[in-house]
Amino acid sequence: MSESPRVISAPTFWSTRRGQNLRANALTVIILTLGAVVIMVPFYWMLSTALKQPSDIYLLPPQWIPAPPRPSNFTEALTLVPFHRYAWNTAVVVALVLMGTLLSCSFSAYGFARLRAPGRDLIFLALLATLMLPATVTLVPTYIAFNKLGWINSFRPLIVPAFFGSPFFIFLLRQFYMTLPSELEESARIDGASSYRIWWSLILPLSKPVLATVAVFTFVATYNDFFGPLIYLTDDSKWTIAVALSYFQGSPRVGPQMHLLMAVTAVATLPSLLVFLLAQRYFVRGIVMSGIKG
Repeated sequence: MSESPRVISAPTFWSTRRGQNLRANALTVIILTLGAVVIMVPFYWMLSTALKQPSDIYLLPPQWIPAPPRPSNFTEALTLVPFHRYAWNTAVVVALVLMGTLLSCSFSAYGFARLRAPGRDLIFLALLATLMLPATVTLVPTYIAFNKLGWINSFRPLIVPAFFGSPFFIFLLRQFYMTLPSELEESARIDGASSYRIWWSLILPLSKPVLATVAVFTFVATYNDFFGPLIYLTDDSKWTIAVALSYFQGSPRVGPQMHLLMAVTAVATLPSLLVFLLAQRYFVRGIVMSGIKG
């Protein structure tokens, strides 16, 4: 008996390569959208609470859209405390910490990456070992040392350590410097440039992406630092924004003011958001090119 001919069905669109790519892209978009929604819901709730009447904050079920919105909460929050003074204190601390971190870490990383010295690798391993030491372990002896120096209730305990480098940023910059071609440095030495001149005029201009990464990390960490200013600054006129936000959580004078807290928090998030948006391109390039892959 003769066998009946097999019927070969035409491939569907979703089984083709183009269909599979389209399906994978659609799934990626859906997952990223859901993640963005999860991240944006707390941000929206902060803005919603900042525009609510004080009596509408704790309603059940919660009120997602303020009715009516109260923009005067922002004016009241920024005038209830000397916010301009706290913003200036924060700007001074952040600017000096940024300068100290970029200079000290880039200079140290250049030495570890390019200069030869006895015990260089051993010193670098000891530096990396400090990453495993929690900051709370050194808190008491550090506080005692700053107290002996008479630095309590000043910005110096917050600023001066930045000029002595950060192990993680030194590691990040060192990995990037090791990817730079050594021929550039050799040509500069032939022209008579010293190690300091090479670091300043050659290495730093080539390190803009990774320096931007370090700057973003440092800015966010310093700007949001609550523990350090809380411990070392006893005078409320020297508070930073991160510490000043606690005033609205339960000050003896005004009591808890959740709508004002959300209003001033929304204003306080703007600098970090702007810095990240402006430096996003360099930030991503710095992460990719910093040598983490090697």
